[in-house]
Amino acid sequence: MDERIRSIQTQMTEAATDAAAAFGGLTVEQLNWKPSEKGWSVAQCLDHIIKTNHEFDAEFAKLASGIRKNSFWENISPLTGWGGRFLVRAVSEDSKKVKAPSKRIVPPSDLAGDIVQQFVEHTGEVNKQVEACARADREKTVVTSPFLFVFTYKLDDAFTVLVEHTNRHIRQAKRVMEADGFPA
Repeated sequence: MDERIRSIQTQMTEAATDAAAAFGGLTVEQLNWKPSEKGWSVAQCLDHIIKTNHEFDAEFAKLASGIRKNSFWENISPLTGWGGRFLVRAVSEDSKKVKAPSKRIVPPSDLAGDIVQQFVEHTGEVNKQVEACARADREKTVVTSPFLFVFTYKLDDAFTVLVEHTNRHIRQAKRVMEADGFPA
């Protein structure tokens, strides 16, 4: 396994460890508390990460099998380099609000108290998927967004987005805990 794959796995493990430390002791009420009607709770932030990552399960499975080939569009798309850079910037900057691109990744209002454990276990699954894709050429393999089908980016950018998106929503969840009115 190469250093880049190890780095992605380390960063995802660190995110899971951070989430467990920050949110593991919260009550169900605290996990589901929202700072505003449209704001997300700690639990919703974690659930959103899980749901978004699951959108890539089929793609990662194909890559791991070694039989996946870029589609015609993925080979010719002029958006690939720009798309990856745009997506990495979008999920890295907390100051820019980005609306979830699909209703299927918007979490329900109330979630079970085991969402932190679900997130930690999910991160372990993601790390296995990333490792299973280690043989894929991360620069030549182009993936299509499961949310916007004309949007393409390199697999290496997809891995960066995976980490940055996770960290973005963990930071968001921490801000929820700092918000006025958060239950003691």
